[in-house]
Amino acid sequence: MLSSLGLGDGQNMGTANGKIALDCSVRKTRQGHVCISTTDFFFPLVDSPYLQGRIGAANVLSDLYAEGVGECDFVLMLLAACREMKEEERNICTREMVRGFNDACIEAGTVVTGGQTVINPWPVIGGVATTICSEGEYVKSDGAQVGDVVVLTKPLGTQVAVNVHEWRVRQTPKWAELTKRKILSQEQAEDMMHAAVCSMSRLNRHGGSLMRKYNAHAGTDVTGFGILGHAQNLMDNQREAVGMEIHTLPCIAGTPKVEGSGVLDFRLLKGYSAETSGGLMICMKEEDAVEYCKELEELDGEPAWIIGRIIEHAHRKARILEDVKVLEIPCTSCS
Repeated sequence: MLSSLGLGDGQNMGTANGKIALDCSVRKTRQGHVCISTTDFFFPLVDSPYLQGRIGAANVLSDLYAEGVGECDFVLMLLAACREMKEEERNICTREMVRGFNDACIEAGTVVTGGQTVINPWPVIGGVATTICSEGEYVKSDGAQVGDVVVLTKPLGTQVAVNVHEWRVRQTPKWAELTKRKILSQEQAEDMMHAAVCSMSRLNRHGGSLMRKYNAHAGTDVTGFGILGHAQNLMDNQREAVGMEIHTLPCIAGTPKVEGSGVLDFRLLKGYSAETSGGLMICMKEEDAVEYCKELEELDGEPAWIIGRIIEHAHRKARILEDVKVLEIPCTSCS
């Protein structure tokens, strides 16, 4: 749709042929530094405006971390206050969203320095995250090599968990079907949503900062296109003619059961279920990946997984193997 517009100038760094950025805009400044910037925003998916703000910040920062940087120099906030709310409700909701966003930025070691605010039918929060670094302080997105393994740092299934939560709260026919068929209990649904919120609100900062230490060759984060969509985008961006085979899908506990019930096809196990503030997907040598996952778990208290491998492929295709192994990952803070 937009290919005829000639967007970009072919000078982006770290992307094949200098094309429009994969996750971030990576540009060399006139002074010889590298400016890495990204933008995103977040619609309400959770009940708490504070958590909405926190997840919104984590989502924005994640693209930056996917470039192998662990530091963000500053953030601009994009804020939409809800015109449909009463004034008191709007003031409370907006303040809590901003507080959650700011708290996540403080945890990330960065600061909100400005932004833009509008009135909107929906409360929305997001921002622009920027870091200035030197040439060797980030990981280019185009260096995947045959023989690399693929690491994922967060489980899949946030879309499933959020929708099931909404069904339960609203007591919809879909929730009635899940309970009638004993696919999911109320307690399991609550645990599933709690796991999703914990995952979405957790920063990918440590995952990004360790990429250079463990010699990552390429990376992206898993968000709206689902894991297979982002895997394909990553393969399309490589210098070498490589593809990806995904042999393992770590999912939030309970989400594969919902997917298999047929109540609604989220395409989770097909790789196209949208994720919010998902994990980093990183290509690196297997021996480095093992140590990377070990140190990341020590820092975050949550596991990461080797989920695939990079193969030679003339057509640069990413695919999920037919005998894919599905892991159900419990939330450690649920127990």
